[in-house]
Amino acid sequence: MNMDERIARINALYKKSCAEGLTDAEKKEQALLRAEYVESIRRNLKSQLDNIDIENEDGTITNLGEKYGNKKRS
Repeated sequence: MNMDERIARINALYKKSCAEGLTDAEKKEQALLRAEYVESIRRNLKSQLDNIDIENEDGTITNLGEKYGNKKRS
């Protein structure tokens, strides 16, 4: 299932939850799809941030991914 299909399914489950409620299986599916979506957003953002280069005052270039990319979240 690609991301557009996942988003459509998340939205369909949300609308159903508002209209008539969800079964336990649908609630689990919704939670799983949301977790996958959030993880995808985090991976994409980290990838973008890791590719940012900063030019220092002395003219050198520092890649933020190389400088900060290996640090773990606390």
